[in-house]
Amino acid sequence: MVNNNLSFIFFGTPTVASKTLAILKDNGYIPSIIITSPDTKSGRGLMIQETPVSLWAKENNIKCFKPIKIDNDFIKYLNDYLISEKINIDLQIVVAYGKILPEILINNHKFGTLNIHYSLLPLYRGASPLESALLNGDEKTGVCIQQMAYKLDSGNILFEEKISIDTQDTKEEIREKLISIGANNLVKLIPNIINNNLKPKIQAEGLATYCKKIKKEDGEISINDNQKDNWNKYRAFEGWPGVFFFINKGNRILRIKIVEAKYENNSFVIKRVIPEGKKDMSYEEFLKWN
Repeated sequence: MVNNNLSFIFFGTPTVASKTLAILKDNGYIPSIIITSPDTKSGRGLMIQETPVSLWAKENNIKCFKPIKIDNDFIKYLNDYLISEKINIDLQIVVAYGKILPEILINNHKFGTLNIHYSLLPLYRGASPLESALLNGDEKTGVCIQQMAYKLDSGNILFEEKISIDTQDTKEEIREKLISIGANNLVKLIPNIINNNLKPKIQAEGLATYCKKIKKEDGEISINDNQKDNWNKYRAFEGWPGVFFFINKGNRILRIKIVEAKYENNSFVIKRVIPEGKKDMSYEEFLKWN
């Protein structure tokens, strides 16, 4: 059943955000407007690629804006649109949008702006909290829902839940759990926000740590590096950017992408690879290849 008593704007870009939107919709919370990153061109044919959130908005017939940047001109454009359509926004929700919102926009509506962040704040503020937890071999992570503030991921915490990380867990497995926890508890939290029935927890600034945006080149490893570190990198970078190494083969230096690996008997065991210019093959087959 659609909740007609709350009007909100949703900011988000990747699959984690589109899956959150789906859970919100299933519970009757449908955004009035969606804001996502601009389309990109990719592949040999430079095909236009929309973000997962853009595609979700199109499938659900929801107005979607794709600003290059959130500046005063865009905020004026957005406000003019809201006035023309007679939309009174109560709340904003941000999930992995990828851009910093100006302070004037964060505090622009009755209930402010909520953000789902996939770490136990104040740990791992920034763009890659789950990857960072796995890279560091952490035994736990979690989800926080914060009342967004202008300083990066520093807002008061309205909800948090911890989960354990098993040595064999990979990013995709953990992320699916975190998406479900975050979105379903956001659904439970919204009525308490509306009724002012919350006890926010102030973050301990002295304990804050930060994580950077992941780049494609971060996936490089050496197969002679520490075995546990290589496994942590593989499971943190599962999907994108993936992990790869370089090797001399037949008087050539080849880039080898690892597409399947395991951690067995304290060793990083490579199962399948894609050598540069070749198709997927077993690592055993690759080692025999001239």
